[in-house]
This record gives sequence, structure tokens and C-alpha cells, in this order.
Amino acid sequence: MVSKQPAVYLLASKRNGTLYIGVTSDLIKRIWEHQNNLVKGFTKRYNVHNLVWYKMHDNMASAIEREKKLKEWKRVWKLELIESSNPNWNDLYDTIL
Repeated sequence: MVSKQPAVYLLASKRNGTLYIGVTSDLIKRIWEHQNNLVKGFTKRYNVHNLVWYKMHDNMASAIEREKKLKEWKRVWKLELIESSNPNWNDLYDTIL
């Protein structure tokens, strides 16, 4: 179980679709909120709900630092990051339960 540990995550609307980068202290809860449209804003508006990549961190400071760096990345780098560990762009939510 990966709940209650800082994490950075990438959501996608579909393969090579719209991407969203976020950070949370409770990955299971936060992804559930995204998938059930409880998070107002970007992910709800653009239907970005598939967890395609995540990385756990020891503390929130390092997770936030990683999130900020990923947001600066070029899109092609983000796609390569996803495909390096999830080449089929599977929704990973069930694997974290």
C-alpha cells in the first residue's frame, strides 16, 4: 500500500493525450478524487484521470521539488518517462491499492 506517503504523479487523458503533474501525501485518496471528478479544475475539465506514472518520496519537500522540476520538462521528456516504466500507458491505480 502506498497511502500516506509523499508522491509525485502523472495523469493522462489517454495515450499521448493531455498530461497533469501533481504531488500528494496520500496517493490512493488523491487519484480516487481525480477519477471521481472531486478535484475542480484542470483534470476535471479535460478528463485527465489515468494514473500513468508515480514516484514515492521520503518527505514532502523532495516530492514538491521533483514536481516542480517535472513541470519544467519538455513534453517529449515526460512521454519518455512514462513509457520507460509503463509502455502501454496502463492506468496504474489498481496497482497501488
